[in-house]
Amino acid sequence: MQKRVWASVAALAGFLAVAALQLALVVVPVLLVLSMLSGVTALRIGLPVCIATVGVMGYATRRALNARRPQPVGIPVGRADAPGLWALVDGAAAAAGTRAPDRVTIVADAVARVIEHTRLLGFVGGRRDLYLGLPLLQAWDTAPLKAVVAHELGHFSPAQGRLAPVAYRGRIAVGRVVPRISRRNPAGPLLRAYAGFYRRVDAPFSTAQELGADRIAAAYAGTAAARAVLRDLPVLDGLVRIFHAEYLGPGWQAGHVPDDIFGGFLRALAARAEDVAVLRAREPVPPSGWDTHPPRSERLAALTGDEGGQGEEPGELVPDLPGLGRALQAVAFPPQGRTAVGWDEFFNAARTAEVEREAGAALTTLSRVAGSPVQSAADVLDLAGDGRLRKLAESVFPGLPDDETALRVTELVTLLLALAALRSGAARWRHSWMGTAELVAPDGGHLDLGGPAALAVDPATVATARERLAELGIDVSAGPAAEGAHPRAEVVGGVVNVVVDGARTDLLIVDTGLFLVPGLPRSQNGSAKRRLAEFAAADVPRREVIAPETRFVAYADVARATQVKRRSWDLELRDGGTLRVRGALDSDELPGGWNALDDAVAFLSRTR
Repeated sequence: MQKRVWASVAALAGFLAVAALQLALVVVPVLLVLSMLSGVTALRIGLPVCIATVGVMGYATRRALNARRPQPVGIPVGRADAPGLWALVDGAAAAAGTRAPDRVTIVADAVARVIEHTRLLGFVGGRRDLYLGLPLLQAWDTAPLKAVVAHELGHFSPAQGRLAPVAYRGRIAVGRVVPRISRRNPAGPLLRAYAGFYRRVDAPFSTAQELGADRIAAAYAGTAAARAVLRDLPVLDGLVRIFHAEYLGPGWQAGHVPDDIFGGFLRALAARAEDVAVLRAREPVPPSGWDTHPPRSERLAALTGDEGGQGEEPGELVPDLPGLGRALQAVAFPPQGRTAVGWDEFFNAARTAEVEREAGAALTTLSRVAGSPVQSAADVLDLAGDGRLRKLAESVFPGLPDDETALRVTELVTLLLALAALRSGAARWRHSWMGTAELVAPDGGHLDLGGPAALAVDPATVATARERLAELGIDVSAGPAAEGAHPRAEVVGGVVNVVVDGARTDLLIVDTGLFLVPGLPRSQNGSAKRRLAEFAAADVPRREVIAPETRFVAYADVARATQVKRRSWDLELRDGGTLRVRGALDSDELPGGWNALDDAVAFLSRTR
């Protein structure tokens, strides 16, 4: 084990040596050239050359080795605020034989992580912060919390050698820095090549250190608790993602925020026991190349022995957990102009906005095919009455069998009738924490829209459908809300410094289209990415202008999309114009920006 840790630390030191070596390879030739020039010439020509070459490489190397670590947003909890939690943390540190964190911060995700603020790729330690997810405090009792905190602090244990904490800190630092080295950074190729060698040298000790941290967790909290964490931590993370996507996301886009997000997560957790079982049985995603954790099966197999843990159970860990959740919501989910409502109203707004968006897209398509505005269910019933609706549907869905086309038309009419019923006050949503919602009559009774929809698609029975809908109190002329009431667009990515029709442009990619933001001059290149990130964080409304002369291109206005080559796309618009989007040498992305643009073009090419 000592040989492994020494090999890991020596390979880590090699990063600094490689950085110094490639800087020397630039400095030495420049100095040799300068030595052969006269003093005046060296001053006039050599000095600028030296600054240009050595300065560029030095800056590139420093930037490559000093990627900033983003700080999770959360609520710091002091010892006086939660003495029980700090007792647990102190006990975990004692079990690991290392110092306790300097700060404990409660965050919104289902994570437990100790981050040490280091320098020189981890050779010099610093302040330690423990980030603990509120969902873990909500879902787990004390034993799993003891296990997960002890495992995280176990990474810094000297039990496997005095240099073991250095090896871990260096591994984390390298894993954070190397993937973020830009392809255009001249110091990058050699550092990335060396990173592959370092990872192979470090891998045996990395695995051993993770298994050692698991043993520390089992010794402190019990083997059963340590094994439970390995099984349930990915499950909780998956449930948080489901909660954000299915419960929180739709209403958030509609311009609302629940008054108690984390209370809602507890209710969803209790209601979706079947999903918990499915996620628990599923194998976790294989770790990435820089992930320090071995496969879960290997870790579970290595955990054997006494089921009991050490020490007394701390008392109440956090005195006011619901209050902490509300405080965390204020910083982790700032409303940014959204309206705070109860969960029932939040769900109602979300589902209505979803129906409105689908109905709006369908009406836009029908208007384009019909050549005249189609704005509500009343207009669709008029088309059905004179026999044109079926012909329009055949144009929208060419090549489908007759029965499939009839089904699509009935589904469309049902959707529009549902929106009209909501707008007329003749229907409301009945929600379930199981994740489904049902459209019911105002008194909670069954609301049949399928029957009237089936009558409405037949020219011979449209009048009967109108009578039936009038009896239900549904005003078929009630359509989607006005333009200003559309739900907020969901930002899915961004790219700066691309060329659109020959002009330097930044792209903000949302779920309904593309915002084309006039690019900044090259002299302000460093500000472009920050500016676009601020736009993305502002939750841009669907057609709000986010900068002077910004243009919004809706996906509905794109007639054809083609990827010409890598990072080169052509978008043909319905008005006859064409957008030619090309990557440039200094193009850069917000996280996932290039993939988001590829996915958008792929979607458009499939559906146009």
